[in-house]
Amino acid sequence: MELQDKIIVITGAGSGIGRALAIRFKAEGAKAIVSVDINLANAQATAEMIDGVAMSADVAIEEDIIRVIEETESTLGPIDLFCSNAGVGLAPALDSPNSQWQMSWDINVMSHLFAARHMVPRMVARGGGYLLNTASAAGVLNQIGGAAYGVTKHAAVGFGEWVAIHHKHEGIKVSMLCPQAVRTPMTDNDDPATTAAAVSGMIEPEELADTVVEELRKESFMILPHPIVLEYMRNKTNNYDRWIGGMNKLMRSILGVER
Repeated sequence: MELQDKIIVITGAGSGIGRALAIRFKAEGAKAIVSVDINLANAQATAEMIDGVAMSADVAIEEDIIRVIEETESTLGPIDLFCSNAGVGLAPALDSPNSQWQMSWDINVMSHLFAARHMVPRMVARGGGYLLNTASAAGVLNQIGGAAYGVTKHAAVGFGEWVAIHHKHEGIKVSMLCPQAVRTPMTDNDDPATTAAAVSGMIEPEELADTVVEELRKESFMILPHPIVLEYMRNKTNNYDRWIGGMNKLMRSILGVER
């Protein structure tokens, strides 16, 4: 997809990856960009940088997603690219509260479903469209120190695959953005999950955005800003037991767990 003259919605656009995508998409000549965030002030700050439109929404609430879609299409025109980028990193362990597990599921997975549920029929009716869903390398490799994150990001990748499988012939294109560590407010900590994600280095959100533009142009399903993730994926599928053993060793090293 070429982004010139496109109408784009980005959730979680108030900072980090979402803001970097908005700025980069504007530079590519997007016609209109809607910056969506649960924090309206942050959404407005991003919108001001790109001469865009700001909206507040809780992506875990289906009605909020519907409102964003309807307001965008009634005022700006048909959405060409919907970016479900908002995410959370909660519930690191088995004993984490159920409320954290549920919030992780609602934001990291259900928000993608809500967007697809209400965008795919519209896009199919007008000949096609594009969904860019932010998952994580944790969605293909799992996440040390982040139980719900690894689980829900796997589900997000699986859902993206399902949409692509069932709607590709109708002109629906899907890309899954699966980075390792990116320098954002979410990774501004010394949490074990961040340490694990950064084992192959931490990139800047602007670098990620450059990769996204390149891969959208190629309409790639899997977008890997850290190329080494592909090697890790191959190692995993080549010998699952050996991979589990290696990940267990890495976990013990990071978390200080003795045999």
